[in-house]
Amino acid sequence: MRETISVRDGREDGMRIKILGTGTSIPSLKRGSSSYVVHGAGKTILIDAGPAVVRRLLEFGYVVDDIDILIITHFHVDHTADLSTFLFACNYGLTAREKPLSLIGGQGMHKFFRGLKAVYPWLAPKHYLLTVKSLPSGSIEEDGLRIETKKMNHNRESIGVTLIVDGTRCVITGDTDYSSNLVSLARDAKLLIAECAFPEKKVKGHMNLETLKRVVGEAKPQRVILTHLYPDWDDFRGILHAPLLLGEDGLEIRL
Repeated sequence: MRETISVRDGREDGMRIKILGTGTSIPSLKRGSSSYVVHGAGKTILIDAGPAVVRRLLEFGYVVDDIDILIITHFHVDHTADLSTFLFACNYGLTAREKPLSLIGGQGMHKFFRGLKAVYPWLAPKHYLLTVKSLPSGSIEEDGLRIETKKMNHNRESIGVTLIVDGTRCVITGDTDYSSNLVSLARDAKLLIAECAFPEKKVKGHMNLETLKRVVGEAKPQRVILTHLYPDWDDFRGILHAPLLLGEDGLEIRL
């Protein structure tokens, strides 16, 4: 699917979001690992780097050097497996990366990266500046882009992410269950990209439709894209009412 959705109200600035994948740890030909590219304020941000995300970047016209900021929502393999591939390509691609890169994660991000380098010492930057930041709950701002994070109800290190450009808020939950932090993060967002692992089945640390609808009812986001979709969704025959929309790989949203 290569559909583009506009929620821009006629404005020429704002953000553009490309959904690289909407899947989970279960291998699928239909859905890649949950991952997203966000453009805004002159920056290109990659959210999560699970299996084959580097290849998926290429499929949608990106290379690793296009990415200014890489955010990891948590350390599960389906969100981090291609982080080593990404960093290796920065050093040993067709040309060595020279542009600075920020790597942001939740609690333990520095330790996680040190462990990765211990296994793969070739990931240490050769010709570029890599800044590793742990941001379990807080905000940073640079050149018109504001990044806010809150702890999510999944793993100890799990974070949800808000990206803000010119007052427009795009929220990406990462994997999470219901929490007051999630409602606060999603409140009045222009776009909420929310994990909704199952239509009906409820698994601890993840949302289903009932849980997500509770969040939407309390937070009132304008548009909600469902992602991190397990194969149970392949048999879903129900109807999603606005503002909910089932995510698809390749979907593009302009805010």
